[in-house]
Amino acid sequence: MSFIDPEPTPARIRGARSSPSALALRLLAAGWLALVAGCGAPPAAPSPASPPGSRAAATPPSSGPTAPSSVRPAPASALLAAPSAPGSLAQLRSQAALRIVAANPGRTYSGKVPDVLLAIPVLEVELNADGSVRRIEVLRPPRQALDTVQLAIDAVKRAAPFGDVSRLPRPWKFTETFLFDDDRKFKPRSLD
Repeated sequence: MSFIDPEPTPARIRGARSSPSALALRLLAAGWLALVAGCGAPPAAPSPASPPGSRAAATPPSSGPTAPSSVRPAPASALLAAPSAPGSLAQLRSQAALRIVAANPGRTYSGKVPDVLLAIPVLEVELNADGSVRRIEVLRPPRQALDTVQLAIDAVKRAAPFGDVSRLPRPWKFTETFLFDDDRKFKPRSLD
């Protein structure tokens, strides 16, 4: 059974003492983020028709910003390595939080949680035996910025699968709290 703080506030989140394992998890997450950030595509080579010193556009210019709900999750195989089978439900939750961050570059933030958060949706993710997402339930929607719920759901779907959970006790579920800042970037509470 997992405990969910009904009203996680920044003061409560920052007030928790860090254990050595939590520090190790943070360092692992920071290293993972640095690795993912360094894996960007190489710069496009200039085309022969373009003048010297200019760069050819890698993609045609877009007609405008895309709504977050219209973003289709990319296959995990394109972004992430195959997940390992978690040995416990706690390890599943930690591995899931790291995968969520790694699968959503540019949509997350690291470091200190802002004093005032835009929204704090809480999701319960139920998995199939192979680690794919079976169902996502919104345990606590935010009072404002309701679009962050869909952003969080999409982030979980991008990170799936979460590893073979068939050897873990049922139900194969984990809960994640998403801490959204004013730029609609999030940080999983499990990594804070």
